[in-house]
Amino acid sequence: MSVLAELLKALAAGSVEVVDLTAPLSESTPILQLPEPFANTVPFALREISRYDDRGPAWYWNDIVTGEHVGTHFDAPVHWVTGRDGEDVSQVEPRRLVAPAVVLDASAEAAADPDFVLEIDHVRAWEKVNGPLPDGGWLFYRTGWDARSADAAAFLNADETGPHSPGVSAECARWLAEETPIIGIGVETVGTDAGAAHGFEPPFPCHSYFLGAGKYGLTQLQNLARLPVRGAVVLAAPLPIVGGSGSPARVLALVERDVVER
Repeated sequence: MSVLAELLKALAAGSVEVVDLTAPLSESTPILQLPEPFANTVPFALREISRYDDRGPAWYWNDIVTGEHVGTHFDAPVHWVTGRDGEDVSQVEPRRLVAPAVVLDASAEAAADPDFVLEIDHVRAWEKVNGPLPDGGWLFYRTGWDARSADAAAFLNADETGPHSPGVSAECARWLAEETPIIGIGVETVGTDAGAAHGFEPPFPCHSYFLGAGKYGLTQLQNLARLPVRGAVVLAAPLPIVGGSGSPARVLALVERDVVER
């Protein structure tokens, strides 16, 4: 039996589970809020065209209004000035959208400190226990932040000093982007960087280093708790927007059931 036939058999039998890592996309989906004088994205919205009425008696459809970086979305290199000569989202090779993923769980640390940042030593300690980061794969950084996603105020977690959400230190972001074989980083927060990353050097280092290195970001992921530490295969499917800096994406993980149950 071919490999694909075996996969279909496993999916039908349930021995391979499809885990949806995508946040539902609606008008209430939290979006990044930049301070003045910077411009902000529009939120997602549906605009009805017809709904089984005189505008279209047998069909229902909508226009959609959204920014590229709303909800669960894919960051392409051209999104950041350091990657301005890199790929737009339509130019990302399809084979790079199917890749292995590992999960680094810092949810306990983020629960204790919403400004927690991942350091190189944290990743190296993880590797000692779980093996090397995957060549051409994703590092998924679990913080438990997806539990806040239904409440925009709790999700953005901003006060008079700015937003507070976990992320990655500048030193660690550079090391991950430039010295490890991963294809990109995936997070549960509104962006790949910490809430306080505007004050880091450089500002927003995950964006600066990963996209500058021709790598990618996935944000506002959910259900990372349902993935094994390693062994998942991820399908990240952004829209191929010509000239686009990113796109809302459906992100799915294929997981062997016995791996999930361990």
